[in-house]
Amino acid sequence: MNKTIPLRQMQAGQSGVIAEVASGGELGRRIRDMGLVPGSPILIIGRAPLKDPVALRLKDFTLTLRNNEADFIQVHVDE
Repeated sequence: MNKTIPLRQMQAGQSGVIAEVASGGELGRRIRDMGLVPGSPILIIGRAPLKDPVALRLKDFTLTLRNNEADFIQVHVDE
């Protein structure tokens, strides 16, 4: 069974598929320009010691996002 959670709540080693990017304007465009679009599979690699930023693997490259950016991304994950 799948559930949808914000990217910020994902744990290191957890994978999922992006369901929605709920941001418009410049921030939404920048997130989508990084390849974070609905249907893209992602894997959480880890987090900085204070839990911000989060490092994730997407389309054969590693990307880091701040939590305030990750809050706009909803991800389908397996329960």
